[in-house]
Amino acid sequence: MTWGAPVMTADPHATPSPSGPLPSDPAVVHPVVVLVGPPGSGKSTVAQALADRLGLARRDTDHDVETGAGRTIPDIFATDGEAVFRAMETDALYTALRTHDGILSLGGGAPLAAYNQELLAQYEAGTGLVVFLDVTPDVAVARMGDTHGRPLLGDAPRERFVALMADRRETYEKVAGLHLDTSSHTVESVVDAIVAHLGSLTKDQH
Repeated sequence: MTWGAPVMTADPHATPSPSGPLPSDPAVVHPVVVLVGPPGSGKSTVAQALADRLGLARRDTDHDVETGAGRTIPDIFATDGEAVFRAMETDALYTALRTHDGILSLGGGAPLAAYNQELLAQYEAGTGLVVFLDVTPDVAVARMGDTHGRPLLGDAPRERFVALMADRRETYEKVAGLHLDTSSHTVESVVDAIVAHLGSLTKDQH
């Protein structure tokens, strides 16, 4: 498989709005792996390849937001603003962490909200694995191509990517149990590393 986002086809589950404290009851199901990272890091591509390798379904919170809103993310940003989008994103994350049992990829900014970080910490405190897919600016921009559909990158993608990562890197590293740089690796080798780490976690739990 080569780098590039596959097309999402699955419909998301209904999304309740989270409020107040974190849920105290354990999720009946939860993702096997959650992928976080900046645009161009390969989250969607790795999610599909990992799901195929493990025989699981894949899900993406950006797709869930767009499907639930009936609009694209750029349109939500332009019409309602980033704050409204982030609230929708939190709803999507909350639901996916409690209803999806496959591979979950998050929008690049999803881990930034404090509540979302707590959700991810709760998930990983169980048997979950959050993976931070890292990438250099040049590789990320080359993979993304036209960035007009990415509101936070606009018409100066490299410069904005560098600034974005300066703000986000610490958070990505904080929430993730595994950090992989995808810049100079194949999709298959990244999937191999995640599967190997899952295997080590399974051994540790026995």
